[in-house]
Amino acid sequence: MSHLDKILLVVYILTTLPLAVILIYKISRLNQLMPKFNSVKKSLDDMDEQAKLIVRTDMELNKIQEALDKKITGLYALQRLSRIISMTLEEDQIFKRIQPEYLEDLGLERGCGFLWDDGHKQFALRFSIGYTEDEINAIKSFINNNQKQCLNFITSDKTLSSISGLNDLITAQQLNTIFKVISCIISPLLPQQNNRGLIFVGTQNPETVVTEGDEELIKILATQLGQALENARLFEKSWRAQQELEKKVIERTHELTVALEEVKKISDRKTNFVSSVSHELRTPLTSIKGYAAILLTGKLGDLPKDVRERLEKINRHSDELVHMVNELLDIARIESGRVIMRSEICGLQETASKVEDLLSGQLKERALYLNTGIAQDTNLVLADKIQLERVLINLISNAIKFTPAQGRITITSRKIDKMIRVDVSDTGCGIPEEAQEAIFEEFFRVDNAINQEVKGTGLGLSLVKHIVEAHGGKIWVKSKPESGTTFSFTLPAAE
Repeated sequence: MSHLDKILLVVYILTTLPLAVILIYKISRLNQLMPKFNSVKKSLDDMDEQAKLIVRTDMELNKIQEALDKKITGLYALQRLSRIISMTLEEDQIFKRIQPEYLEDLGLERGCGFLWDDGHKQFALRFSIGYTEDEINAIKSFINNNQKQCLNFITSDKTLSSISGLNDLITAQQLNTIFKVISCIISPLLPQQNNRGLIFVGTQNPETVVTEGDEELIKILATQLGQALENARLFEKSWRAQQELEKKVIERTHELTVALEEVKKISDRKTNFVSSVSHELRTPLTSIKGYAAILLTGKLGDLPKDVRERLEKINRHSDELVHMVNELLDIARIESGRVIMRSEICGLQETASKVEDLLSGQLKERALYLNTGIAQDTNLVLADKIQLERVLINLISNAIKFTPAQGRITITSRKIDKMIRVDVSDTGCGIPEEAQEAIFEEFFRVDNAINQEVKGTGLGLSLVKHIVEAHGGKIWVKSKPESGTTFSFTLPAAE
């Protein structure tokens, strides 16, 4: 080796040695930094994964937010539509109120509805949105050509959509060619009373995805439509029933008016007839009674005993006929309004005492007791004194006739609002229930043993009824066979 080579070798060694030292130091430093590098790299990788997760979560949240916004918008649209269709009770107006903007808020732009017409045995179109006339006619033909499948679908009460499957009802090709949509929802309408139908909504927008939430909204809409239809039909039925009832009421009222006018004419004729006949009877009765009285005085000569007895019968029966004629005339006058009741303040106790004096002979003869229990605060009434006496005379005489010996007759009174109620009770044989409604009719007499023995006209209670009603009061009877009878009547109380 030459000296020069040796020098070069020394120079190389001296040059390489620092580099080697530096390299060894770098490698050592690199080995020291490698764990930190790996830690940083792992952190960066973790951050990258987290960033990707955040992005994916954000995208999902956006989708959820969009779906939520869509559902809220749909709910608002459904609420407005429900409120509008519930505000009408006309079936045609219900479907007319389904406007395109409500479907647009649901993310749909086409729709139609059909109801089954049981009379024509086919589905009738009720509303159409987004379709031309030719398109809707094609849909109508498809629906009616597949009536069985459609009716089965309605009966199933299931809402179907593009995501839940329509193959049993509509194929994808039919959906595109006939209904002109990419995705859709079909829901049945099930109003009661065998009225059935369906509602169809859909979209041509490939970016619009029908969701389960959309299915739920359309199902709710279909339910509300069905309820609105049912309400409209019930209202229509009620309205027609009301119209028919009003018509019948008008007809019946007219018939009753005619009948009442006829009854009034008949009643007027009867009253006039009774009045005329009664007047005509008075003249011969007066003559008969007058001649009988003259003969009984003996001015025309002495009378044999049997002749006198017969004349006395003629005189007595003439009195009875005169009494009956007078009662008939009184009833006729009261019915026709020709008798005016002169209302004045009358004391019931005073009137009852006067009547008791008049009938004291009959009471003693029949061994009957008459008690009056007229309270001071119910003593005064507004009535015609003479007519009030007639009422009490008739009712007490009636009680005397049908009450056995040792029996009791009671007169009591009580105040009811602005009226005084008077009760005349006895412990007599009573009146059968079936005869109580007719007891106040003219000439009616209860069929019993007493009436067969005791003569009467059957006009007394009818006259009493007319007098009481002419005062603005009422009269009625309560009785049970063998348990006595109570006649009650009301008169205006004196203030």
